Amino acid sequence: MFHIVKKEVPKTRDKILIRVGAVLAALVLSSIIVVFAGANPIELYIGIFQGCFGSIHRFGATMEKMVPLLVLSLGVMVAFKMQFWNIGAEGQFLMGAVGATLVVRLLPNLPLPIMLLCMALLAFISGAIWLMIPAFFKARFGTNETLFTLMLNYIALTFVTALQYDFWKDPAANGMPKIANLPGNALLPSISGFNLSILFTVIIVLVMYFFMNKSKIGFEIAVLGESENTARYIGINITKTVIIAAIASGGLCGLVGMFQISGVSGALSIEITGGLGFTAIIVAWLSGLKVPFVVMNSFFFAILLQGASYIQTAFQIPGSVAEMVQAIILFFILSSEFILQYRITLDKKKSEVA
Repeated sequence: MFHIVKKEVPKTRDKILIRVGAVLAALVLSSIIVVFAGANPIELYIGIFQGCFGSIHRFGATMEKMVPLLVLSLGVMVAFKMQFWNIGAEGQFLMGAVGATLVVRLLPNLPLPIMLLCMALLAFISGAIWLMIPAFFKARFGTNETLFTLMLNYIALTFVTALQYDFWKDPAANGMPKIANLPGNALLPSISGFNLSILFTVIIVLVMYFFMNKSKIGFEIAVLGESENTARYIGINITKTVIIAAIASGGLCGLVGMFQISGVSGALSIEITGGLGFTAIIVAWLSGLKVPFVVMNSFFFAILLQGASYIQTAFQIPGSVAEMVQAIILFFILSSEFILQYRITLDKKKSEVA
């Protein structure tokens, strides 16, 4: 009988060796697949680097992928730190975008600074409310937040689909199911492909680092995540802590919706998330729920996403091959984290009885 047992904290040297070994193994296996696809692996890996850093425009595209992933990961991290399994970042992302778009539709003539501020505020509130729903039901009725938040993703997607294909459909789009593009006063200013969301993200990272590591509420979230009984014993207001954490988590994910429609897509649509909400869960977990590592891993994943997109076009390889390379690297990285934290043991007594 096999059992998975948690290891003691590994040495730094072991962490480095296993992680580097995992990346090298992933590159070797990916190279074999690339060869079968008719491409040169070395040229392909150089292409990934060039696709991410070969020009200002390409680096801007990499940052464009990093910003939403980083903010989503920080949002997910807050909830996970409290042992509240928020799998609904995609839904909160979409509802944040809906909130931001609603501001533009109701108040289309606001000056740019006020417009962006109102969009960001309503996007944050919309995302927070979308997570507060499962948080309330968990606190009141003990529901499973993993399933609840996951199902809310599909409700949000269906809602945005209804807006895109019916209620907010642009009459000037010649019958195409499309929501009208945002006006100029609702778009984030940009320079050489870098828009203002990057600056906002830097501020968010600094605030979240202080919030999680230096503030009283950050300490309370961590304690509550470790043990609800301990939190109650030392006088932590559990309801208040859960509400604040849910607001921060859902609000950050909602804010990404505003960044995406105002700085990237230019309009609300069902495609804006690109699965980043689910990728953010992996990033947050791999980062050990620590802000500096969330930043590092978000940058690494942005390189994977942008690199895979670039080599597909530059090397004329099928999209499936680019996705396989990306998936193999991710699989080996996740496996290395499992090896670092757990070991498989054999229950000898049960084996002998059998």
